Amino acid sequence: MKKLLLLCLVLVALNITSCRKERENIIAQVAEDTTIAVGTHFAQEEIIGQSIVLNPTGYAPLTAMITIKTEISTKVQLRILGKNGFRSDIIKTFPDVGTTHDIPVFGLYAGHNNIVHLTLYDEKGGALGTSGVYIKTAPLHPDLPIVRVDVPYKGFGKEMHIASYYGHSGQSTPQEVFIFDNFGDIRWYLDFNNHSVLNKLHYQDGVEMLKNGNLYFGDESTHAIYEVDFFGEVINSWPMPGYSFHHHVLELPNGNFLVTVTKNNISTINDFIIEIDRNSKQIVTTWDLRESLQPDRDAWISGARNWIHVNAVEYDRADDCIIISGRNQGVAKLTRDNKVKWILSTHNGWDKAGDGTDMKAKLLHPLTKSGTTITDTNALYGHINHPDFEWNWYQHAPKLLPNGNLMLFDNGDNRNFTGDLKYSRAVEFKINESAKTVQQVWQYGKERGQETFSNIVSDVDYYAETNTVVFTPGSITWPSNRGKMVEVSRSSGNVVFEVTVLPPTDLSRVTMHRTDKINLYQ
Repeated sequence: MKKLLLLCLVLVALNITSCRKERENIIAQVAEDTTIAVGTHFAQEEIIGQSIVLNPTGYAPLTAMITIKTEISTKVQLRILGKNGFRSDIIKTFPDVGTTHDIPVFGLYAGHNNIVHLTLYDEKGGALGTSGVYIKTAPLHPDLPIVRVDVPYKGFGKEMHIASYYGHSGQSTPQEVFIFDNFGDIRWYLDFNNHSVLNKLHYQDGVEMLKNGNLYFGDESTHAIYEVDFFGEVINSWPMPGYSFHHHVLELPNGNFLVTVTKNNISTINDFIIEIDRNSKQIVTTWDLRESLQPDRDAWISGARNWIHVNAVEYDRADDCIIISGRNQGVAKLTRDNKVKWILSTHNGWDKAGDGTDMKAKLLHPLTKSGTTITDTNALYGHINHPDFEWNWYQHAPKLLPNGNLMLFDNGDNRNFTGDLKYSRAVEFKINESAKTVQQVWQYGKERGQETFSNIVSDVDYYAETNTVVFTPGSITWPSNRGKMVEVSRSSGNVVFEVTVLPPTDLSRVTMHRTDKINLYQ
C-alpha cells in the first residue's frame, strides 16, 4: 500500500514538473518572440510578395487578411500577441504547404497597434524564421459594452466567449454579436450596419457555431437562416416560405436545421417547429403544437395568441425526438410524428390537447432526493416549493447532458405565481420517461438571488471536458441594467470565471440571449 502511494506521489510530481516545464517553455518562447523586430512588412527572405487588408469584407472590424507568396514551399504559423501575456495570445498553425498563403487573422484588439507574427516552416518542418507587423485598428463600435471580469479565469484554456448581444441604443442598429477573451477584451465582432441584407438583423436567441466552423443564425427581419464566416461573408442561406422565423435554429447531427417558427396567416404565433433539409432547402418535417399540446391552457398566461411562446428547441438523438421550451407553458418532448412523450411543468390547468390526447397522462411527477413521489398538491401545482424540488418557470435553453439528464435556464419569472422570489437557476433534472418521473439533481443560482435574476432571455451550457456549467442571466435589472456570464464547477459549485456585461449607455434593458465558449480557429 505504501509503495502504491509512493508511486502515485511520484507520478503526480512528474506531471506537475512536466506542466511547469511546458509553461516555462511557452514563456521563454514568448519572451524570445517579443524581441523580434516588428515593422510594416514581414521580413523573411523567402517572402517575395505580401499584402495586408484590414476588415476585408467591411463587416468584421477586428479581422484582417494577410496574403504572402514565397519562393519555396512553406507552411505558416500565425501569432497575435495578446495584451495580457501568453495566455491572451492567439496562435494558429495552418496545415497547407505551398508558395501562396491567404492567412485569415481573427482576434485583433480594437483601437490598438496589434503585433502579428508569422513563422515560416519548410516542407520538412524546419523553421525559416519569424517576423512581425503592426496592424492598427479603429476603436470599438460605440454600442458595444464593457466586459468587466469579476472572477478571473485561472486556467490556461484559450477558448473565448461569443455573446449574442441586444444592448444597442438605436432601434435601426442591427443586433451585434461579439467575442471576448478571458481577460474581458473584445477580440471580434460583426457590424452589419451597412450590409445590404442584414442591416436590420434580429437574430433573437443568437449566433452559434456550425460543425464546419462557420457561424449560423436565423433572422427575424428577412425570415431566413444564414451561414456566415468570421469575416461576416454570407456563405449560404435557407428560406422558410409560409413561415416566419422567431427565436431559435438548431443544427441537427445530419446537417439539417430545426427552426422555431410562426405559420403565416393564422391567429396564433410562436407555435410551430419545422425541419429544413440543408441540401435541398425544403421543409421536410412540421410540428404543429396546436395539435399536440393544449392551446387553451391559461395557468401561466392569459390570452390565446401567444399561448406557448416557444423560445428554444433541443434534439434527442437517442430516440429522434425534439424537446421544446414553451416559455408560457413549460417543457415538452415530442416524437417526429408530433406526439407528446412527456411534459415538465406545474400540474395545474392541463386537460386535452388539440388532437384530443389527455395531457394529464403526459405530466412528469416530481420525486424527492430519496426517490419518493411528491404528492403535496400545492407543490405539484407550483404554489410552494418542495425542499427537494422546484419547477422551472418561464425557462429557456434546454440542453441534454452526456448523462441523459436535462439542463435548463430556469428564469423564475412569476415563481409560485407570486413573483416574490426573484432568482434564476441553472437546474439539472433526471427524467425517467417510462415511469413519468422527474428528479432535481443539481442547481446553481438560487443562492445568488436578485443579482443574477433575469426574468427574460438567458442561457445555460454544460462543458464535459471541464465539468463546468456556464450560467448566463442575460437581462438583469438589479442593481442596474446588465448581463452576466458565470462559469461554475458542477462538482464543487465554485465560480471559476465570471464577467458582467455593462452597456455603454443607460438602456431600459440590456439583454444577452446567449453566450458560448468558442475557438476563433476551428
